[in-house]
Amino acid sequence: MRMVGEAVAGGALMSDERTILLVNHVEMLRELGSAFLTRSGTVLTASNSDEALRIAKQVRPDVMVVDLVMPGLDGDAVCRFVKGAPDLFRTAVVMLVDVDDPHAWGRAVRAGADDILAKPLSRVSLNETVQRFTRGQVPTGQPRIPVDSTVQLKVGRDTVDARISNLSRGGIFLETDCELDRNIEIGLDFVLPESEVHFKPTACVVWKKLDAALDHTQGLGLRFVDISSQWVRNLEDYVYDHALEPNAVTAGTN
Repeated sequence: MRMVGEAVAGGALMSDERTILLVNHVEMLRELGSAFLTRSGTVLTASNSDEALRIAKQVRPDVMVVDLVMPGLDGDAVCRFVKGAPDLFRTAVVMLVDVDDPHAWGRAVRAGADDILAKPLSRVSLNETVQRFTRGQVPTGQPRIPVDSTVQLKVGRDTVDARISNLSRGGIFLETDCELDRNIEIGLDFVLPESEVHFKPTACVVWKKLDAALDHTQGLGLRFVDISSQWVRNLEDYVYDHALEPNAVTAGTN
C-alpha cells in the first residue's frame, strides 16, 4: 500500500490508478478493508476524521469509504464536509453502517453519501460498490430489476396507491401521477412478489418522469432514507436472485 507522502504532486497522486481512502478507527478493519480493495486501486487509510480530511485535501481520492461511527467527528460529518468542499466535489463517499442501528441508513443518506453498505462487509459487495465509482468517467447505477407490485405512499395524513416499476437495494421507481416536490420525504408500505418481507421505509424524491409520451408512464424515482439495514439486505438478495432473469435491468440511478 502506498503511503500518502509518496508520489504526491499538485494535490493528487501521480498515477493513473484510482485512489481509495479507507477511514476506520479499528486497525483490524482498516487492514481487512485494504486487503479487500487492493485490486480496485491505490488504497490509503486513516484512523480518524481529522486524518481523513487532511489526506483527502492533499490527495483528492476518487472514493472515500467511511465508517459512520468514529471517535471525534462521525462519518456523516466527514461526508458533509467532503460534499461541501469545492476541490472534493468529484470524490464519492461510501458510508459503512451498523446493521443493528435503525437510524444509521437515514443519517448516511441525509449526509449525502453516494452509497451505503451494512456491516459486516463482504469482499464482493465492497469491491462492486467501490468499482461503480472507479471504472469509468461516469459512475454506474446500482443493479436493479423490474417489479410489478403495488405500494402505498404515505404523504402527511394522506395515503396514495401506486405501482412499483423497478427497484434496487437503494431506491425504487414508482408509476404514479402523484405530484411531489424533489427531496420531500414520504412513507412507503409494500411487499414484493415471492417475498414474505413487509417493507415500511421512508424515501425521498430524487427525480421525476413527467413525459409519458414514449412509454405512456410517468412517475417518481425515490431513494430510501429511513430503512433498516436488514431490509436493505433483503432487497439486495431479492435483486440478486432476480437479476439474471431475461427482463432484468442492469443498472439504475437509485
